[in-house]
Amino acid sequence: MLLKYFYDERLAQAAYLIGCAKTGEAMVIDPMRDITPYLAAAQKEGLRITHVTETHIHADFVSGIRELAAATGARMYLSAMGDQDWQYAFADDPNVTRVYDGDQWMVGNIRIEAIHTPGHTPEHLVYLFTDTVLADAPMGMFAGDFLFVGDMGRPDLLEEAAGVIGTKVNGAKAQFANLQKFKNLPDYLQILPGHGAGSACGKALGAIPSTTLGYEKRFNPAFQLTDEAAFVDWLLSGQPEPPRYFAQMKQVNRDGSPLIADLPLPQHGDAAQLTQLLQTGAQVFDLRHREQFVRSHRRGAISIPSSNPGFSTYVGWLVDYTRPIYLIVQDESDLSEILIALRAIGVDQISLFFTPDAIGPNAESLPTIRAEDLAHYSAPLMLLDVRGQTEYADQHLSGATHIPLGFLPKRIDQLPRDRTIITYCASGYRSQIAASWLRAQGFDSVINLADGQTAWAQSLIPVVLA
Repeated sequence: MLLKYFYDERLAQAAYLIGCAKTGEAMVIDPMRDITPYLAAAQKEGLRITHVTETHIHADFVSGIRELAAATGARMYLSAMGDQDWQYAFADDPNVTRVYDGDQWMVGNIRIEAIHTPGHTPEHLVYLFTDTVLADAPMGMFAGDFLFVGDMGRPDLLEEAAGVIGTKVNGAKAQFANLQKFKNLPDYLQILPGHGAGSACGKALGAIPSTTLGYEKRFNPAFQLTDEAAFVDWLLSGQPEPPRYFAQMKQVNRDGSPLIADLPLPQHGDAAQLTQLLQTGAQVFDLRHREQFVRSHRRGAISIPSSNPGFSTYVGWLVDYTRPIYLIVQDESDLSEILIALRAIGVDQISLFFTPDAIGPNAESLPTIRAEDLAHYSAPLMLLDVRGQTEYADQHLSGATHIPLGFLPKRIDQLPRDRTIITYCASGYRSQIAASWLRAQGFDSVINLADGQTAWAQSLIPVVLA
């Protein structure tokens, strides 16, 4: 048996390839849309990808299951469990096998067994795998978003992201029931989770790529709670704000995403086109480095530097999927990787891209301020904290208004246009995004606090602690 691990740092997402060396057959679990790594790994090991599956309908990235099946002819294994309203729209495809609780199949000499684990989502499945040449019991499980290292999959995304009201408490109760069932499984089972630290599919995911069930039984907080009500309260509290694009991903993955080969490539635009787009309020994301945007940019463009591995998540917070998207990149050679990252969250309508020469003579600088100067700032202002809820609760500037970055479009009416707004966050990255977005919405007096939390917490500005 061969087992390969793939990890996308941008979205903290893990995928796996499991193969039988004797027969040359292999299966990929939870593939992302860019299937190049799986094809390369299979070729290197002399394997054919004959099966492809996923643990659930994902909310945080576009699934690559149809992409991989189209490229390899692999059969798709899709969950048939859960709510009928959230089952795959392409489940009747002749290349699909619908999977129910307890179903088993072989990948060469490897036995795969599905266990229904509703909670994170109603249709969620965990897959046990057994190397039947050497053993008659499973070695481990592909846990998806049921169980993580040190954490458990959140049950509130259908309600919080997709708007399916009344599902999160029942989901939490289902996760509690899952735990009782898995407590009876052997401690030695390897846990291969679907995400690592940084994912919004949980609140405290560990950075270690795998664990064992026995270790989680001893040290994972979820296993320490024996009362259902206490468990539900614990699991639902402190979850990070789900990015707005999650709702779009649920829909796309349920219905089936278009193949990348069918997407048009963006064309290289010029200065006149950029000017016209900005004048008409088009969606323009400036992906250059922070300092370059501060020095020179076009008003109306949103600064989301692609140098941050998670930049696509921030695009997902603010993008309108119903409208075309335009990009400003540092260099045309950066475009290939940028497209992979954006297409991973379904940002497909990228019509044009621009390089810095298109910015032209009408450039502006972004007003910034240092923490030491803010301490002596006397003009009327609003301090706008754009971090997450737990960050704000832990420590924030006295008198600050708290609106997480992704919630600005919904709460724009709460922001004053007759006072200076100073945006701040933990590093200056999110606050620069916020400042550029506000300026694009017509707020004329916006300043970004360029210093991060270490600096402003140690300055003379009053700070509120938890």
